[in-house]
Amino acid sequence: MAKCCENNTKFDGISEDYKRRLWFVIALNAIMFIVEITAGQLAKSQALQADALDFLGDALTYGISLAVIGASIQVRTNAALFKGASLFLMGFWVLGSTLYRVFYADIPEAEIMGAIGFLALMTNLASVLILVRYKDGDANVRSVWLCSRNDAIGNVAVMIAALSVWSTASRWPDLIVAAIMSGLFISSAIQIVRQALKERREDICVK
Repeated sequence: MAKCCENNTKFDGISEDYKRRLWFVIALNAIMFIVEITAGQLAKSQALQADALDFLGDALTYGISLAVIGASIQVRTNAALFKGASLFLMGFWVLGSTLYRVFYADIPEAEIMGAIGFLALMTNLASVLILVRYKDGDANVRSVWLCSRNDAIGNVAVMIAALSVWSTASRWPDLIVAAIMSGLFISSAIQIVRQALKERREDICVK
C-alpha cells in the first residue's frame, strides 16, 4: 500500500508556454501530413505513407492533449488511453498494409523518399527541440513527447530506406522500415497505456 501511495507528481501541462509550443507543433504536423501523404502516393512508398499517418495521428492527439490540460486525472488518463489505442491501431494498420505490399508493390521513387524524409526530419527535430523541456510530464504530456521522438526516429529510417532503395533497386528496404515503424507505434502505445493506468491507480489510492 505504501508503494501504491507514493507521491510522484508530474507536470500536467498547465503552462501557457507549453500550450503555445504545443499549438506550434500541431501546425507543423498538420502541414507535414499533407506534404508527406501526397509524396508517399507519388513515390509509391509505404514508409512515407506510414510516416504521414503518424503526422496526422500526432496532430489529432496533440489537439486532445491540449484540450484536456487542467482536467481531472480521470479525464487526462482517458485521453492518454485513447491515444495509446490509436497508436495500436496505426501500428497494426501499417503492419497489415506493409504485408499486403510485399505481394503487390512497385519499387518506390528513392529520390522523392529521400527529399521528403529529410524535410520531415527537420520538422520533427524542430518539434523535439520545442517540446524537450516538457518531456517528463504525466501520461498525457509524455505521450506528446513519445510521438515527437517516434517521428524523428521514423524520418531517419525513411532516409536510410531511400538510400537503400536507390542503391539496391529493391522495394524491400521501404517495406522493412514501414514494418519497423509499426513496431515503434505499438511499443509507444504500450508505454502510454501503462503509464496512464499507473497514474489512475495512484489517484484512486490517494483518494
